[in-house]
Amino acid sequence: MKNIQIGDYVTAFYKTGKYVGEITGERPGVYVVRILAVLKHPRQGDLHNPKEVDVPLFHERKALANGERANMPEKTVKPYEGEVPDYNASLIDSYTALKEELAKDASPHAQKSLETLKSIQREYELMYNLTF
Repeated sequence: MKNIQIGDYVTAFYKTGKYVGEITGERPGVYVVRILAVLKHPRQGDLHNPKEVDVPLFHERKALANGERANMPEKTVKPYEGEVPDYNASLIDSYTALKEELAKDASPHAQKSLETLKSIQREYELMYNLTF
């Protein structure tokens, strides 16, 4: 394992999202990370068929929740230096960045992703009392 220990702040990828978190445990090949901020909002759709719309299930992916613990593959975990962003502000920033990127893309995948993001936005507004 790397020079990462319990209590360290790290960045980690989970599915297609990138997060800042705190190491709370470790197992062979994975770290248990408590989510503190969202750096990159997860992409929508099927991970195995990226950019495809005609798939059995077009996944709606929310960002991991504030304080949620997730098993992050060891290879995706890197030390984090600096101040940890506020979770709600980071969620809004990462969501908005993904939404703006998709709005510039006229592809069917981007349009379908925008549709799924709208329902996710409503859930975020209810869960975290956010305004986008």
